[in-house]
Amino acid sequence: MKPIFFLASLTLALSATAAVQAQAPAAAPQAAASANAELETAGKNAAQGWLLLLDRQDWGTAWDASSAVFRQTVPLGSWMDAIPKVRQPYGALVERQAVEAIYKTSLPGRPDGQYVTVLFASQYKNENVHEIVTTVRESDGRWRVTGYNPKPVK
Repeated sequence: MKPIFFLASLTLALSATAAVQAQAPAAAPQAAASANAELETAGKNAAQGWLLLLDRQDWGTAWDASSAVFRQTVPLGSWMDAIPKVRQPYGALVERQAVEAIYKTSLPGRPDGQYVTVLFASQYKNENVHEIVTTVRESDGRWRVTGYNPKPVK
């Protein structure tokens, strides 16, 4: 039952992210795009660093490095039970590319803030996976992961 809670929490958070992205205007003003590029880079860098923790199977450190909302939503015990079952079947990471990073100031079901959702195309030994990682800039100014949703590519 705990893994379902874990996956449901992550899926809910990231489904909301995808819904917001779908409603985004097709073109942003040039000035906003330039300002957002720095934020998108910061969020992407945080997401990549966090994924490295998962690649090393350092599950506890990844949970510790996550946002306060993530840690409140996904208890450590549920995380430690579920994430190995999600990640280990993929095998070792072969290659990962950031495909897209999108900056938003609001997500459904989350407080207003600064969010960056990054889509990674990841190739593992046993499977190709799209990994969606959402980061949030917390009150201390640091970007931390607030959602993770890996989806095998069929």
